[in-house]
Amino acid sequence: QVQLVESGGGLVQPGGSLRLSCAASGSNGSIYPMGWYRQAPGKHGELVAVIRRGGIKDYVDSVKGRCTNSRDNAKNAVYLQMNILKPEDTAVYYCNKVPIPVAWGQGTQVTVSS
Repeated sequence: QVQLVESGGGLVQPGGSLRLSCAASGSNGSIYPMGWYRQAPGKHGELVAVIRRGGIKDYVDSVKGRCTNSRDNAKNAVYLQMNILKPEDTAVYYCNKVPIPVAWGQGTQVTVSS
């Protein structure tokens, strides 16, 4: 069974940066596609970034140009570099398979506030 562990969140001022990490274990091989989801208080969950085989990447419009996702197959890990953070980026961020998620990890809290 795949287990996902997210890390790297924190409190950051608007305009700051964070790098989120996701470690996947229990898989026989690299997991594709992988996505970063976020859940903000009072809002529906949102898929913000996807990385597919061949390095194809997709982003929701609200983070395009500010976020970059990447992966390290040797470590079975995916990352989300978030720059120019805005208060509306505040959410719990999760990594998971796309389009059908497996068991969710605990997520990592990102809070953007001055």
